[in-house]
Amino acid sequence: MINGIKKYDKTQNQKFDFSVLIPTWNNLEILKNCLKSLEKNSSLSIQPIIIANEGKDGTLEWLEQSKYDYIHAKENIGICYALNICRSLIKSEYVVYLNDDMYVLPNWDTGFQREINNYDGKDFMFSGTMIEPIETGNHCVIVKNYGNGMANFQEEQLLAEYKSLEKQDWSGSTWPPNVVHLDLWDMVGGLSTEFSPGMYSDPDFSKKIYNAGVRNFKGIADVRVYHFGSKSTKRVKKNTGRKQFIQKWGMSSGDFTKKFLNQGNDYEGKLKETRLNSMKRLKNWVKRLIS
Repeated sequence: MINGIKKYDKTQNQKFDFSVLIPTWNNLEILKNCLKSLEKNSSLSIQPIIIANEGKDGTLEWLEQSKYDYIHAKENIGICYALNICRSLIKSEYVVYLNDDMYVLPNWDTGFQREINNYDGKDFMFSGTMIEPIETGNHCVIVKNYGNGMANFQEEQLLAEYKSLEKQDWSGSTWPPNVVHLDLWDMVGGLSTEFSPGMYSDPDFSKKIYNAGVRNFKGIADVRVYHFGSKSTKRVKKNTGRKQFIQKWGMSSGDFTKKFLNQGNDYEGKLKETRLNSMKRLKNWVKRLIS
C-alpha cells in the first residue's frame, strides 16, 4: 500500500490558519464544487489537502494542474489511512476534516476561529452543522433540500436562505466538518486504521480524545455546510464498525455518543463525568460477548 502513495507539496513553507483534509474517490465534479466553496466562502488562510484515491475519473490529471497540495493513492485506501498520511503536509495548528461532498457556507472558518479564540485550551472538538436534503433521524443536522448532487444543486437559493434556518448549538461533536488542534490529533494518533475503510472511525476518534481528557464536544450552529450525502460510502465495501467499536471499547457507539457526549442535545458547556448504570454495563458486556 505505502509504495503506491505519492505526496505533492505545492505550498511548501507557507503557513495557514486551517489545514483542511479532504479525501476523495473518483468524485471530480463533487470535489471541484467543494474546493470552489472553500475559495468562495472562506475569509482566512486555508490549506486544502486532497487525498485522491485512484483518481481514474480525471481527478489525478486535474490535481496535477491545480495549486493544491495533494496525495495520490493508486488504490482506494479509505479515510483512516488517507487522513493519517496527510500529517507531513499539514501547515497549520488546526486540522479540519471535510468530506468532498460538502459545500462550506460563508463564515465557516471565522466561526471556527471565534470558538477556538474564545476557548482557553487545546482539549476540544468543534463541529460545524450540516444541512442535508433528507431526514435521517440525525438531530444534529438541519433538513432542507437544496439538491442531492451537482445536477440539481440549488447553490444560489442555499446561499440566500442558509442563515435563516433555525438551529441551536448542540452537544456531541463527532462528524465532519470538525476541527481539532494538531497536538491533540498527534497525541491520539489520528484515526484508527483498524476501522478501515472508515465506518465508525468518527465515534472511535471522539472516544480516543474523550479518554485523553477532552470534554468540550461542541456543534456550532452558525458554522454550516451543505452535505449532499454519502457519495463515496455507498460504493465502498464497509467494515463492521458497530461490532468493532463494541469489541474495542466495551460499549456500543450509541451508548457513547448518547450517554457520554449527549449528542443532539442543546449545548450546555463541558460534559460532566458519566458512568453507565449496571444494567447498561451488563447489556454492553453481552453485546461484546456475542459480537
